[in-house]
Amino acid sequence: MRLSTMRLTVNGNTHDVDAAPDTALLYVLRNDLELNGPKYGCGLGECGACAVLIDGVAARSCVIPIEGCIGRDIVTLEGLGTREHPDPVQQAFISEQAAQCGYCLNGMIITTKALLLRSPHPSEDEVLEALRHHLCRCGAHVEIMRAAMRAAGRLVEAQTR
Repeated sequence: MRLSTMRLTVNGNTHDVDAAPDTALLYVLRNDLELNGPKYGCGLGECGACAVLIDGVAARSCVIPIEGCIGRDIVTLEGLGTREHPDPVQQAFISEQAAQCGYCLNGMIITTKALLLRSPHPSEDEVLEALRHHLCRCGAHVEIMRAAMRAAGRLVEAQTR
């Protein structure tokens, strides 16, 4: 296995990472950068637990090689906000108590954020479509939908101030 040093921009910080170019981004984020927001779920890009933003678009980090991420802006759950100042999407999920086990939440929050970046006023159908490929076995779907719709309202309010 040939290791290379690659420069990645994650959550606004530049990191030099020594890894094989075909290493999945998820492994670098979790193992090298110690970012635990993205979760390992299926390893096939199907469940959404590993979602991150790449240049503002939700992407499944378990199937994306790091060589394809050089020169791109990667944002994980940790890069959205802080405990003291959560991102409006994170705050909406907290306010709506949209979690049970929490394993799927990384993907749900990241995908909601990506949707709101491209469409600040999504309809309920647009939210459903954006989240339909995320797996959640806990049954928190009603709360997750309410949280996504709340986030859309909060983002609209923030833009008008």
